Amino acid sequence: MTGQTGAHILLVEDDIALADWMADYLIAREFKVTTCYRGDEAVEQILSLQPDIVLLDGMLPGMDGMDVCKAVRDKFTQPIIMITARDEEIDEVLGLEMGADDYITKPVRARVLLARIRGQLRLHDKFKQQATDTESTSADGQEEQAQGILQFSGLVISEQTRTVTLDGQQVKLSSNEFDVLVFLAKKAGQVVSRKELVAHFRGFDYDGFDRSIDLRISRLRKKLNDDSSEPFRIKTIWGKGYLFANDVW
Repeated sequence: MTGQTGAHILLVEDDIALADWMADYLIAREFKVTTCYRGDEAVEQILSLQPDIVLLDGMLPGMDGMDVCKAVRDKFTQPIIMITARDEEIDEVLGLEMGADDYITKPVRARVLLARIRGQLRLHDKFKQQATDTESTSADGQEEQAQGILQFSGLVISEQTRTVTLDGQQVKLSSNEFDVLVFLAKKAGQVVSRKELVAHFRGFDYDGFDRSIDLRISRLRKKLNDDSSEPFRIKTIWGKGYLFANDVW
């Protein structure tokens, strides 16, 4: 099922009535919608279609939504929004740990659905624009290289190629993990509050309960060989936020 204009959404939902309602609602708002009803078919469609955003149900026939997210995350850089059953917090946590960018709970509310989609698309467009600006704002080749590289001893972050190496070994990060790392690294030595992180990456005010940023940082620590029990590279400053240390790499 497809609309005529707007961003392309891949909707993966096995409840046909719900899927039809969501598709009709989004098409009426000028999105293009492709519907998939099985998890084992979703992986191929996500990678082949490369939609602007994926709406992914947690419970699917053929392959669980969490496994779908995990399977595509390294190759698919666009936003993924998980759809979970009400009060199943474990699904929300697992979805974010697998690399989802956001989640909404059932029963799906139309305005919440639309707001989350538009919010994720705005954020993704902003990050792409920032990357483009970084590549095009230097006066000469040497300055361009300096602007595109963040280096802290053995940690090297390239904004232009969106790659990270630690002690000469490439670190595989999802798109949202990379963006959080760059945001923190550019503020090395400064405490960055959860409120600032949530507002920047999620597009709304921190309500004291949202755990998505905490989970992204938890994944980053693991991949950057930080101590999860006593982190010393991306430190938790209790009651304030996070601090990217600039002298421990």
